[in-house]
Amino acid sequence: MPDIDANRTFRGLPLTEEQDAEVRHYIKKKKQHGEPWDTPELREMLRDMLEPPGDDDLAADDSDDETRAASERASAFIDEAMDPIEASEEWHAAMEAEAMKGPKR
Repeated sequence: MPDIDANRTFRGLPLTEEQDAEVRHYIKKKKQHGEPWDTPELREMLRDMLEPPGDDDLAADDSDDETRAASERASAFIDEAMDPIEASEEWHAAMEAEAMKGPKR
């Protein structure tokens, strides 16, 4: 993790330089438009920055497997004799149909 100087970040929060710059940019834009800057949106942004990400890796792996399987099923609808544009349209239509079926659980 990069060195964080809490004395130089927004409200002394442990933000990276990029996060601090994003917060300050948000505040500057709000002030330029004459809007209040201490908003629920800013608090939510800070909460997202400060809370470590959840264990979404496992869910992402499942999602990747599902996407890969759906792609393979959609590819079955493509005929080698089709022109590339028609094949692409058929594949996208099949992917949409797979998505409408919902996750496999």
